[in-house]
Amino acid sequence: MSNDKHKVRNWSEYNTSLEKRGDINIWVPADLVETWQVVYADKDIRLKGGQPVYSDAAMLFCLTVKYVYKLPYRGNKGFISSLFKLMRLSLPVPSYSQVCKRGQVLDFMQLVGDSKKATDIAIDSTGLKVYGEGEWKVRKHGASKRRTWMKLHLGIDVETQEIVGVELTENKVDDAACVAPILESIAATGRGVKSFRGDGAYDKTKVRKVLHGAGIKQIIPPQENAVARTGKKAWMGERDAAIEQIKKTGLEDWKTTAGYHKRSLAETAMFRYKTIHGGVLCSRIMENQKTEVNIKCKVLNVYRGIAVPNSYKVA
Repeated sequence: MSNDKHKVRNWSEYNTSLEKRGDINIWVPADLVETWQVVYADKDIRLKGGQPVYSDAAMLFCLTVKYVYKLPYRGNKGFISSLFKLMRLSLPVPSYSQVCKRGQVLDFMQLVGDSKKATDIAIDSTGLKVYGEGEWKVRKHGASKRRTWMKLHLGIDVETQEIVGVELTENKVDDAACVAPILESIAATGRGVKSFRGDGAYDKTKVRKVLHGAGIKQIIPPQENAVARTGKKAWMGERDAAIEQIKKTGLEDWKTTAGYHKRSLAETAMFRYKTIHGGVLCSRIMENQKTEVNIKCKVLNVYRGIAVPNSYKVA
């Protein structure tokens, strides 16, 4: 583990920007009033069944406020109602059950804006607790059978440190199985991917095939006892080259040459997520959990855009 220390150059500016993260105005869209409720055309008035009154934008606003300020559903409604009174807006506020149910089917906006820029990404995963005892009880008396975890997979742009891809799965799902879905979600924004960084958990044939087929550079360390299979499989070419270089110059030299160390930025994103949002999921239903982590990652991207430290290494 590195013991390098860093100092921030722009403390005054950075400190002010950190204060702005608490400003409620950054979550209130300019078109809030116009987009709050769904407007139906005359031909849709007689549709069968109850139709949504509140737009997806309204539900996204309610859920964002809930997760940013860590409010329960009922408390969230009270907070938004009082906010609208202060803003002198006569807008109805959805009930806690409406927000919860719509969260299961919310058409969530993408994490980052559309871009034609090619991206270098790093992927990693971490666990989020759904329910179970706290760490003190586990250390003292051991874990019970009802401790349940979900696995959060994040794809990070190593240049901007934005979260560009998110997948939430059960704990038993292999890390490598989430590479293709994350790449698809990035492609949906119009971005290309130049290189992929992942730890040894991604040194799998299915990952290599996907990356080779998409023309993405593979920066994945092979297993310690890996053997090169030169010429047998096209998608294993970069792996074979890495094996040969590691044999000649060593693992650390390969990591430096390939730029593998930027993969640690994915771990930094995990730390940022758990520091700000905690390591526990509020929701119990899988669909709500997916909406929850997407919104929380969107919040992290907004925070990242507001406050960026300019640091340097202390000798």
